[in-house]
Amino acid sequence: MYRMDWTDDRLQERFDSIDRRFDRVDRDFRDLRTEMNARFDGLQRAMIQGVIALSTAFIAGFAALVALIATQL
Repeated sequence: MYRMDWTDDRLQERFDSIDRRFDRVDRDFRDLRTEMNARFDGLQRAMIQGVIALSTAFIAGFAALVALIATQL
């Protein structure tokens, strides 16, 4: 039966390989987080613009209603 000897050098190579893989995973997560933040920032901007547009429409509608009532008096 074949027995594999794990020398210190071989173990170090294996650990270095694992470290490189984790570094790559960390980099991928960092890139993904950056992309997600950009998308959420865009969504937040769109929501704020929508609230401003709806508020403006509501205020204009209310002003038109007040003007209509004032002309009927």
